[in-house]
Amino acid sequence: MGVEGDAMAVVDASCRVHGLDNLVIADASVMPTLPRANTNLTVAAIAERVAAMIASTS
Repeated sequence: MGVEGDAMAVVDASCRVHGLDNLVIADASVMPTLPRANTNLTVAAIAERVAAMIASTS
């Protein structure tokens, strides 16, 4: 996750893939570092947040 132009960043803060239109990633791969605990709840929260962002723009 990071700004466009960063060679290590694939998505921006809204989980939109750099360089592709209308493609959003909502899984553990968007986390810059993995938490020590189970990622299940964290990924569910990311998905809820991304879904809300998509719904608000439609």
